[in-house]
Amino acid sequence: MSILNAENISHSFGGRQILEDASFRLLKGEHIGLIGANGEGKSTFLKIITGEVHPENGKVEWCRHITYGYLDQYSTLEKGKTIRDVLRDAFSHLSELEAEMIAIYDKMGSASDDEMGAMMEEVGEMQEILDSSGYYTIDTKISEYANGLGLGEIGLDRDVTELSGGQRAKVLLAKVLLENPMILILDEPTNFLDENHINWLTEFLQNYENAFILVSHDMPFLTKVTNVIYHLENTALTRYKGTYEDFLRMYDLKKQQVEQAYKKQQKKIADLEEFVARNKARAATATLARSRQKELDKMERINLAPEKIKPVFHFQVDRTPGRVVISAKELVIGYDVPLTRKIDIKIERNQKIAIKGVNGLGKSTLLKTLLKLIPPLEGEIEHDQFMNVGYFEQEESNSDKTALQEFWDEFPSLTNAEARAALAKCGLTNEHITTQMRVLSGGENAKVRLCKVMQSPANILVLDEPTNHLDIVAKEELARAIKEFRGTVLLVCHESEFYTDVVDEVWDVSDWSTKII
Repeated sequence: MSILNAENISHSFGGRQILEDASFRLLKGEHIGLIGANGEGKSTFLKIITGEVHPENGKVEWCRHITYGYLDQYSTLEKGKTIRDVLRDAFSHLSELEAEMIAIYDKMGSASDDEMGAMMEEVGEMQEILDSSGYYTIDTKISEYANGLGLGEIGLDRDVTELSGGQRAKVLLAKVLLENPMILILDEPTNFLDENHINWLTEFLQNYENAFILVSHDMPFLTKVTNVIYHLENTALTRYKGTYEDFLRMYDLKKQQVEQAYKKQQKKIADLEEFVARNKARAATATLARSRQKELDKMERINLAPEKIKPVFHFQVDRTPGRVVISAKELVIGYDVPLTRKIDIKIERNQKIAIKGVNGLGKSTLLKTLLKLIPPLEGEIEHDQFMNVGYFEQEESNSDKTALQEFWDEFPSLTNAEARAALAKCGLTNEHITTQMRVLSGGENAKVRLCKVMQSPANILVLDEPTNHLDIVAKEELARAIKEFRGTVLLVCHESEFYTDVVDEVWDVSDWSTKII
């Protein structure tokens, strides 16, 4: 049974074609992974099927009475609410139903016999809906989902305006899952989740009985939870049955077949063109030449897909610092309350360290404290006098500036051509460069911010979740660049497969935490 059909969808953005005569279908129970490089238009396609964006051509048809829950990269939260308030909003339709039922009970005192019968039947149906939906165990369910995604550690009575970007993303994800829609639509749900929470979400989606559409660049996660892959490339959507690993095999095979067919056709074209050129002027062979020319004119040419612009990352190295770059004694980090016990830290020249641990334990706070961007609650921090930091923050830039303006404002001494060349080297096209930062996809936004870090020499890189939103090619290139960097690296990352071959030491902040994990 088809739940969703999108037929012959065409759409452009900023003068660039994103989708061209693309079609998509979602069948009952399918777990679909929607994949593609940064900037191909995955998020735009999700907005088209949910009605946020109207395509220039084509139609989108949902099965009647279908409900869907949509988590996008830029969902927002209402100010003044606690985490618990937001999560309870997932059941607002049931709360309204209960209020309506209570109102009917109130009217029963003055109802006639005929009215009473109708009312009893109506409240009976309402009560059945509330019971079957688990309305009276809402708080238990909220606790289960909140703890699964690490929100319980933050505190459900925290105001959402006090949360970090990653914490807000987890609240929105928990709310969408609690709504239990017939269709889940999730755009990069594992960003800002640590390994434990990704495992919880993996198990949840593996056991999810309804259909879902998932955009993710976390390939191990994608492989575990999907059974159909849609690949968005060069404005076309192609459907592959099976896991992500199955897709890779079929995609490579298809690419080889197209390349072989292209070479065979090119040889035939060259032979025909040579025959026509050699024989069209001779009366005896002119008819044959015209016949070959007609064959050429009617031939449906095979075109190879254009090579994708691949980013090239390179971190400039500053002068060599002393042996110990950062040292801290009896350090306690936190804002209002301590997040760690007293710890001693020594970071040496050329050391490469990955920092992992459950969200909310203070990984980003640790980085900012070590850089003296925020004061420690206790302890002392010393920097080498020649330390020069390249710092990539986790939070995205949502400014109205274009990518070029954002970059150029920080490096005004560069010429227009030099600024454009630096951004292009990071895999950004002219369209990306002239687009507002808040409109760029998460991956493109990250590339602009990485470009700024790469522009200045540094002898210590401090990178807070740099892989969020980046596609596979960009991740591989970033790993290579970090590995080749001749300096110190502090890396916060939840993807162990990314940092395993890059760093020489892993710190787990849960070893220092004051919280019970």
